[in-house]
Amino acid sequence: MAAPARPYWKGYLQLSLVSCPISLYTAASSSERVAFRQINKQTGNRLRQQLIDEVTQKPVSAEDKGRGYEYAKGVYLQVEDEELEAIAIESSHMIGVDRFVPRAQIDERYLDSPYYIVPNDKVGQEAFAVIREAMRVKDMVALGRVVLAKRERIIMLQPWGKGILGETLRYDYEIRNADEYFDDISDIKIKKEMLDLAQHIVASKTGDFNPKDFRDEYEEAVVEMLKKKQAGAPIPKDRPASAPNNVIDLMQALRRSLGQSEKESAKAEAAKPAAKKAPAKKAGKRSKAAPGQRELLLPIAGSGKGKAAAAESAAEPKKAPAKPATTRRKAS
Repeated sequence: MAAPARPYWKGYLQLSLVSCPISLYTAASSSERVAFRQINKQTGNRLRQQLIDEVTQKPVSAEDKGRGYEYAKGVYLQVEDEELEAIAIESSHMIGVDRFVPRAQIDERYLDSPYYIVPNDKVGQEAFAVIREAMRVKDMVALGRVVLAKRERIIMLQPWGKGILGETLRYDYEIRNADEYFDDISDIKIKKEMLDLAQHIVASKTGDFNPKDFRDEYEEAVVEMLKKKQAGAPIPKDRPASAPNNVIDLMQALRRSLGQSEKESAKAEAAKPAAKKAPAKKAGKRSKAAPGQRELLLPIAGSGKGKAAAAESAAEPKKAPAKPATTRRKAS
């Protein structure tokens, strides 16, 4: 197996008097997304941004760039990197477990960024395993603190296979009060028939969560457009509006939705035996990513086999997505 990327953070995991050296690796990545650069539309050249002194209006070099805290309007207290690095609190180099709590107590709104946590060396693997299995047996998650990107974060730790999954948590002051948004929603008395129909729709669409079932269709459409553009195929400037204009009452919409959901469920059930006959994939291999930045390998001008491949891809017709019905409640 290929070595993982460079660790985002290195330090120690400590539970009471038990500690072990660990590394944190980011568990999510956006590197597969299509990325755009700012360019000069006249020349096609990439643009570079300059830092400008807002008083002198002169460019500032990278070595003269610093950071400052604005304690009065337009007045800054200059802070050096060395001064920040000298603030050595325990969580700068150690995740100390403060407490253990049931996972269900963690409000989903507080979850921020996930990290994979692994032991740094073979000597610390035993202590790492003891902490991991203690959480697994007690069915608890650990809460601690860690300094990441010059900011102390709360971090939740839970067993994850042979490793530990860490998730940074937002502070309470960062979460907005839901009542400020939901208080104006009217209390509506729902008719039993409507609720029954909605429950049947939910039941017919119930399944298991598999992230591979979800595709970034916008990203795929962007990649397809770029392939066509590289091949010199014409790109439509305007797309027809996809907003539906048919208005039906809520009860009728629920009945029609139920019928559509039942048909989809029947199709899915019919496809199951065929899916079982497909050869099983070997475990441990990463699934093929959706078309993205790395698949745009055609030359910019578009020529030879690359141009032909893109032209062939551009010629393939695509089915338009079905338009959902807009619903409106009948006026009483």
